[in-house]
Amino acid sequence: MGINDLLGFDFMDPPPAATLVTALEQLYNLGALDEEGLLTKLGRKMAEFPLEPPMSKVLIASVDLGCSDEILTILAMLSAQNIFFRPKEKQAQADQKKAKFFQPEGDHLTLLAVYEQWKSNKFSVPWCKENFVQDRSLKRAQDVRKQLLAIMDRYKLELVTAGRSYVRVCKAITSGFFFHAARKDPQEGYKTVVEHQPVYIHPSSSVFQQQPDWVIYHELVLTTKEYMREVMAIDPKWLVELAPRFFKSADANRLSRRKRMERIEPLYDRYHDPNLWRLSRRRG
Repeated sequence: MGINDLLGFDFMDPPPAATLVTALEQLYNLGALDEEGLLTKLGRKMAEFPLEPPMSKVLIASVDLGCSDEILTILAMLSAQNIFFRPKEKQAQADQKKAKFFQPEGDHLTLLAVYEQWKSNKFSVPWCKENFVQDRSLKRAQDVRKQLLAIMDRYKLELVTAGRSYVRVCKAITSGFFFHAARKDPQEGYKTVVEHQPVYIHPSSSVFQQQPDWVIYHELVLTTKEYMREVMAIDPKWLVELAPRFFKSADANRLSRRKRMERIEPLYDRYHDPNLWRLSRRRG
């Protein structure tokens, strides 16, 4: 686009400065922008996909991690939304059917399992009804998957399957959604790692009973509580490994006993001067 100064650009309908700063921070921490605010090679690849930046990052990272086939399906399913339905007169039956798809790694892998079983049943509509799955949502996911695959083919991005190595899949998702990390709170629920916001796993999640110590979520939905939607268990070491611009391992000698158990802290401060948006290197 030839725009180098987004904060100073004369928009016809300018977004709030804080919104723009947050977007720039996100792109920088995803590796899409360099320290001068210019698109990186990764950023140019990400821009080719009709996805939100975190999802584009996940897809591109999955090629290197050897799980692009699985990630393609998961992203398509996330885009489709509302995969399951739960009629009032058959709620218990619907819950039982849904639980059969549950994967210990979390909801992202559960979505993958649904799509793969639908595929193995030749994309059957009766199968969808029997399992309380929205056939329109799955067809929408199928269309999105084909669209994304066509873009991958155009740019010669390899389609690779992880087989049963789901750690690769979980790492790929973490590489794009690291800022949606949350840690179990000893008192109740979870706290987001960045803003320490109280959040909860919804009872319908595949990891509700498991309650992992660390999780990544796709988005937050406010009902009676702030619930995490599409939750996945993670190893906290992945945060530092996959998002070094955003997280660092904390110095145990400078931490309290409670903080010593976490050993991870964000590098940036979103409430810093908005004119200094490159915030990943905290001084001092």
